[in-house]
Amino acid sequence: MPSIHKTLRSRLVVPAFLSAGLFCSACLSGGEESAEPQIPVVPVAVEQIPLPTDVYGLPDHQYSVTERTVRRGETLSTILSAQGVGHRTIHAITQASSDVFNVRRINAGRSIRFYVDEDENRLDYFVYMPGNTSFVVFDLTGDEPHVYRDQREQSVAIQRIEGTIEGSLYLSLMEQGGSPALVSALAQVFAWQVDFYRIQRGDSYTVVYEEFFIDDEPAGIGKIKAAYFNHRGREYHGIYFEQGDNRGTYFDLEGNSLQKAFLRAPLDYSRISSRFTNRRYHPVLRRNMPHHGTDYAAPVGTPIRAVGDGQIVHSGYDRNNGNYIRIRHNSVYETGYLHMSRTANGMRRGAQVRQGDVIGYVGATGLATGPHLCFRFWQNGRPVDPYRVEMPPSEPVEEAYLALFESEKTRKLHMLFPDTAPPSPAYHLAGGSTSSVTEPTVLIQ
Repeated sequence: MPSIHKTLRSRLVVPAFLSAGLFCSACLSGGEESAEPQIPVVPVAVEQIPLPTDVYGLPDHQYSVTERTVRRGETLSTILSAQGVGHRTIHAITQASSDVFNVRRINAGRSIRFYVDEDENRLDYFVYMPGNTSFVVFDLTGDEPHVYRDQREQSVAIQRIEGTIEGSLYLSLMEQGGSPALVSALAQVFAWQVDFYRIQRGDSYTVVYEEFFIDDEPAGIGKIKAAYFNHRGREYHGIYFEQGDNRGTYFDLEGNSLQKAFLRAPLDYSRISSRFTNRRYHPVLRRNMPHHGTDYAAPVGTPIRAVGDGQIVHSGYDRNNGNYIRIRHNSVYETGYLHMSRTANGMRRGAQVRQGDVIGYVGATGLATGPHLCFRFWQNGRPVDPYRVEMPPSEPVEEAYLALFESEKTRKLHMLFPDTAPPSPAYHLAGGSTSSVTEPTVLIQ
């Protein structure tokens, strides 16, 4: 870099020196006009060469840069104190961050990067990554700290995976290059159609989905565009379609919503340890008695989600049920969640909840021999087995959007089954069990 500056300076000095020489020769000649025409001075345009920066827009070449993950129990104060930052500056950073990022939400396991001026032994910048793409920059180079938030640029590609299950959906998708997040997303698409606790060998699937990349490295998945599942010989299709004000959901081939009024289960990836029955041996009371619930064995602290919209009609503790919540969803259905270690903040009687809201966490309170959730379901005040109840579907595609849905369905069926569906000029599918649909790359800011 210094050599570039010297070259630019020399270009400026030469014409200035020549012009000064011409002026002096005119003075020595007594002010007479010179017979030789004077050479006009032409300013030299200096090209601004941008300094190189890293993926966070910072001049990392000027600093000693280190990166690590936040350790358990660390706070902003302990992190910065170890970097030699004084308490007064840390307080100023906290104040400057108030409208940008809550520094109390610095979590263990997230990445943090330091930019240290070794000559001055001074921390000038540090960057915290609260997510895979978002980052927060703390600039300490000025008189007062400056804090701002930004996103790393990412691209999105459309991927396709297909497979036949030999052991589990998780293992099959992972073998085909999928991810745990994709397993969860696919399970949510067919949450009501497929009993993922009873998947059997020979079940098959095809899924087309968005995958994000940062610097050509995978950075997570987006929406599933289309999916197919063959479960116990029965075929299910899921077509993602947005209508109206970008209200997107999944529909079958007839335009009926796959989203039912309730989630299939209040936990993700839990083992059913006991099902609904009128006669079960109670491990604590040591006698046969009805068990009008479904027990999901899961580690303490596993989030429990409301299976549908509704209002909490009970939230408290008793000696049998432990910490439990009961939700009234409408005039027909109620659900109960028993033996929780604790309820989530704000989950009190009268509170309104939405489908998928975390209402509490798995525990072993009340008459329980181990950590699990006992999930209860009532229909018209009578306890029923939720796995045997045919739930009402959500609304189908609106009539005004049916023609657009048919077009979108044809296009996405081609993405799922390129060899059998009608060709589409917008998409081309490469061969293989895992492939990319060459949809125009989109840059996400």
